Amino acid sequence: MQAGKLNRRVTILRKSGARSPSGQPLPDSWTELGKAWASIAFASGLQTIKGDGEVSLARASIRLRYRADVLAGMRVQHGLITYQIHAVLPDERGREYVDLVCEVIA
Repeated sequence: MQAGKLNRRVTILRKSGARSPSGQPLPDSWTELGKAWASIAFASGLQTIKGDGEVSLARASIRLRYRADVLAGMRVQHGLITYQIHAVLPDERGREYVDLVCEVIA
C-alpha cells in the first residue's frame, strides 16, 4: 500500500457505554478508539424525500491500514463530517488495508 494515498487524518469512534445517573445507556455517547490515516472516496450520492422532507444520502468508501478493531456500527470522523460504518471489508489475504463502507450522517 502506498502511504501517499492515505492523505486524510480520521478519528475512529465507538459507543462509549456511558450511562445516565439512573443507569440508562446514553443514546449518542461516543468515545475515541484511535486515529488513523485514510483515503476517502465517495461512491454515490442521492437526494430523496423522507418524512415529507428532502434528505441527501452520501455513501463513501474509506480505506485504512489493516486493523482488526474496527467494526460495523462504529463511526469515523473527518473534520466536520461524521460517517456511519455499515460494513468492514478487510484484506484477509495480504492484511494491508481495511475498506469501510460508510454513509454520511446528516
